[in-house]
Amino acid sequence: MAEWWSIEVFHGESQAASRWKDVYDTALTEAAITHGAIDWTWIEHRSGVVFEVCFTDDAQWEAFRQLPAVVAALDAVPDRVNGLLVYRGRGGGAGARRPRRPRPTAGAGAIELPEPEKERVLDLTEAAAPVLAAAASGPFRDLCPTL
Repeated sequence: MAEWWSIEVFHGESQAASRWKDVYDTALTEAAITHGAIDWTWIEHRSGVVFEVCFTDDAQWEAFRQLPAVVAALDAVPDRVNGLLVYRGRGGGAGARRPRRPRPTAGAGAIELPEPEKERVLDLTEAAAPVLAAAASGPFRDLCPTL
């Protein structure tokens, strides 16, 4: 069964995580592809970057994690003490295999619809005769010779 893994790098005092990504994204992506990754993505957020990668089994992840290029990239994170998280799953360590879908807004996000108006019904059977009689006696009497 395929498993997602995340490498999350936070900004440091001397270097931004996005700069770290610019330097190491090619090496990490190439290493992931050549060692069996079936999907990967880079996500930038306000406190750093996340490299999410999906392997078909844990052995592929372990082999990827031990590669010299990966070890070098992880050793070069901007904040060596608090700037690196490596965990199974996607999306902030929630462990979800798929990203969460947005849920509908409950209560306050809905707008109240107006009540439907009562339907108006016109009875045209009674109105037809007076209209024709008025037309026959008015200026159009030449057009209605049968009445």
